[in-house]
Amino acid sequence: MFSSMPQDELDPVIAEFGLSKDQLKSACNIALYRDGQNTVLFDVGSGPDFMPTAGMVVESLEELGLSPDDITHVVFTHAHPDHIWGLLDEFDDPLFTEATYMMGRDEWAYWWDPDTVNTIGEARAAFAVGAKRRMESIEDQVALIDDGQEILPGIAAVASFGHTPGHMSFELRNGSDAAMVVGDAIGNHHVAFARPDWLSGSDQDMEQAAVTRQGLLDRLAHEQMTMVGFHLPDGGMGRVETTGNAYRFVGENL
Repeated sequence: MFSSMPQDELDPVIAEFGLSKDQLKSACNIALYRDGQNTVLFDVGSGPDFMPTAGMVVESLEELGLSPDDITHVVFTHAHPDHIWGLLDEFDDPLFTEATYMMGRDEWAYWWDPDTVNTIGEARAAFAVGAKRRMESIEDQVALIDDGQEILPGIAAVASFGHTPGHMSFELRNGSDAAMVVGDAIGNHHVAFARPDWLSGSDQDMEQAAVTRQGLLDRLAHEQMTMVGFHLPDGGMGRVETTGNAYRFVGENL
């Protein structure tokens, strides 16, 4: 994440948030949305095959009295391992048997392309292999979606490309109440807010991601819209405040 950033300017941010340049530990928040008719998961986590400290979606659902069979829709922000690898159970079958799957058209095309594994870079080659295998398992159950499309009542897709080529965010709206599920378009609560213009090594297209990040933060701050971030603290839910030329994440204890 930090390697592409100006190190002398980075150090004060590191100190302010008590971070380490060697190891970062971030939350993984999967958003669940229920409207009385649909039960929607935004991303499915990593499952047991990516990191031993993650992959707890089934247990989290059980705490709410739900099972994977209760999920009507799985909506993906993007296809990185910690967002899609939890799609399969221990038998390599889709875990959410009753769900319709939704993914951005550009995101699907990128990971489906057989050349992606050869062009994504050695460090992310396993990402491509893992994504393709899981996408093959849901090929007949997936609906491809586009920017601005109302994918379900009250839920609209918002293109937020950069972290991956087809990354999507999702605006949830009920009258004057609104929230934005941002996935990894705003990927942390520190540097992404303090210096959203800096290029981050966690993004596949770093320049596009920086433009996207600044645009989202500006909109969220201006509209005071609740945001839900996959890797943000306090359950990932909060608001964006402006602090001079930068931003600050203010968590909501919900």
